[in-house]
Amino acid sequence: MIRYALLCEKDHEFDGWFSSSSGFDAQVAAGDVLCPHCGSSKVRKALMAPSIGKNIGKVASKDAAASTPAEMAQKIRGVMLALKKHVEENCDYVGDAFAEEARRIHYGETEHRDIYGEATPEEALELIEEGVEVAPLPVTPRRRAN
Repeated sequence: MIRYALLCEKDHEFDGWFSSSSGFDAQVAAGDVLCPHCGSSKVRKALMAPSIGKNIGKVASKDAAASTPAEMAQKIRGVMLALKKHVEENCDYVGDAFAEEARRIHYGETEHRDIYGEATPEEALELIEEGVEVAPLPVTPRRRAN
């Protein structure tokens, strides 16, 4: 089973459990997933952080107990890269206009869409204080060409 954090068209947040990713897609396409707050069937996945439990160093493998700190760091880096790739492939890049565009979306001045871009620490703090949901993306070094 997979648990997804979900949002409806009115940005109501709720969770749903599905047998698979394709199961989620099929149920949403059929209009079977409804917001428990307003009944809307226009539902999408919310951005979620990876689930990291108290056994952070263990993975579903026979040699999980043998994981070294370096191996754990590499696994976490892989998850962070996957998160960043997902955002870059599924959200609109708005560059330095991130804070302004996030506010416009939050206050309903423009149609809701998932975005990413750049903001100063001060801009990010102001957005958080206004109740605008933001989260930093992992900073990943670019690999040098040999």
